[in-house]
Amino acid sequence: MAGNPRHPPAPSAPRFRRRAEARPDEVLDAALDLFTRQGYAGTTVEQIARHAGLSKAAVYLYFPSKQALLTGLVRRAIVPVADEALSWISAYRGDPRPLIRRLASLLSGKLADPKVFAVPSLVLREAAATPEIAAMYRAEVLDRMLPALAGLIAQGIDAGHLRPVDPELAVRSLVGPIFIHLLLFNVFGIGDPDLEPLLDTHLALLFAGLEPERPS
Repeated sequence: MAGNPRHPPAPSAPRFRRRAEARPDEVLDAALDLFTRQGYAGTTVEQIARHAGLSKAAVYLYFPSKQALLTGLVRRAIVPVADEALSWISAYRGDPRPLIRRLASLLSGKLADPKVFAVPSLVLREAAATPEIAAMYRAEVLDRMLPALAGLIAQGIDAGHLRPVDPELAVRSLVGPIFIHLLLFNVFGIGDPDLEPLLDTHLALLFAGLEPERPS
């Protein structure tokens, strides 16, 4: 029996809507691939559009500039990790060391994903030559995470869990080796991208140095 012509079958719009909703990720994947292989300065929006199978105009519907594409990559890969870390820090009281170890595990686990690892690697390679990249990453990630970590260490000092140190310098001591590890691998080809062995060693040394002095 034929269907009622007054009630035709529902159009297949959801499939096309899903395709449209997937396009920003497809564009970001194409941008990440080209930025990684050719460098940020050596890649054009036209190339990204072609790599994603879209027109340049379609790319600009989602990302109005090449820098917006890089910001989109950071917001997709790194900002969610920062948001999760910040939620843990804001709710935490007590000895900071267990939480720092948990944060380190979160970071190493996320960076095990090549698509996530490629983003901070790209920022490290390109930031010196392209100051707007450094400014964007600082605003999106560092200006949010560094003060929160310093506050975490400060409350641990105030509660007697850690020896009195400068919290901001302690944070630099915490994150510095991670940046150096990424820099050595991505710029000089030294070492292994796996962060876990580095973090195990680094935290053992850092925590020993933060141990409060006990009365003799």
